[in-house]
Amino acid sequence: MLLVIIVVKQCRNSPSPAPKPVVTDNNRPKDPASNPTDRDKGFDRRVSYLEYSNHAKCRMQCRKISQAEVEEIMRDGKINYNKSDLQNARCPRYAVEGLTRDDQRVRIVYAQCNDKTVVVTVIDLETDFKCDCPGDDDKYKNKK
Repeated sequence: MLLVIIVVKQCRNSPSPAPKPVVTDNNRPKDPASNPTDRDKGFDRRVSYLEYSNHAKCRMQCRKISQAEVEEIMRDGKINYNKSDLQNARCPRYAVEGLTRDDQRVRIVYAQCNDKTVVVTVIDLETDFKCDCPGDDDKYKNKK
């Protein structure tokens, strides 16, 4: 009986098994927002990855739309899935619509690649500006 009591006391006082070691992956960024390749879960509205194509810069100048307005539409605009191309082989393209500060109703097409988001074009949905930008032709009219 004394032997049983001693064994029970030793079992209660014995240290618990050592915890499993925590495995860390030092190659993985600590902040998911800093990982540009983790952008395949829908439209990433962070403007820190934004770049402008020459065509978009020309359209913005012609239509008097600033970079600040393009960024605002990116953050707050509504995605028009009918005009978007999410299956694009190179980078999904999102057509995002909204109002600029001076009440222009615009559609801006963003190509979201792994390492950047490119502003492809800027379209005024109400006014037909006469722009002479590289890549303009009737084949790609995307007004309505």
